[in-house]
Formats: sequence, C-alpha cells, structure tokens
Amino acid sequence: MKKSIKGALLSGLVFPGAGQIVLKHYKSGIAFMLTTLACLVLIIMKTVQQTLIIVEKIGSIEGVIDMSTISNAAVQGTTTYDSLIFNLALLIISLCWIISIVDAYNTGKKMDIE
Repeated sequence: MKKSIKGALLSGLVFPGAGQIVLKHYKSGIAFMLTTLACLVLIIMKTVQQTLIIVEKIGSIEGVIDMSTISNAAVQGTTTYDSLIFNLALLIISLCWIISIVDAYNTGKKMDIE
C-alpha cells in the first residue's frame, strides 16, 4: 500500500496524527494528537459538569420525577457559554482531523515520489 494512502487512512480512521507518526513525522503527529486529546478532555469535563448540575436539580425536586422534569432540569442547567465552549472544541477536533488527513496524504505522497 502506498504511504500516502496508509497515512491518510490512519489519520482518518484511527486518530488524528496517527498517520504522521507512522510516516515518522513525530512532531506534527504529536501536535495533532495532543490538540485532539485536549479538546476531548474539555468536552468530557464539560459534559460531566453539566450532568452533575442536572442531577442536583433533579435531586432537589420532590415528588414524581418524569421525563418532562428531567428535560426542564437539562434546559435550565445549560448555559450559552458552555454550549460555545463545546461547539468550539468540536470545531477544533474536526479541523484537526481534516488537516491531519490532508497532511498525512501529502507527506506520504512526497515519500512515495522519493
């Protein structure tokens, strides 16, 4: 298999930066991986934080808890700031993924020519 295809597939299907690591471009591979991991950790932290807020609100409600109660607690617990951070992290992950695929393909293409 050509190095360009192998690098692009690894970056696209496994993890951003995996193709660069296989092609021995360690600095760019690690940069893509760390950026993606940092964004994933941020998303997980925000999700857990929101979940705890919702659970607290539901726990403070007395009486029967149904789906509308849970839905209302979720809507009240969500802020615009948290949504902005979440969306920005998803955008950065998407851009890292796409750029790492293109970079791995181009790097592999140069290696294939040589």
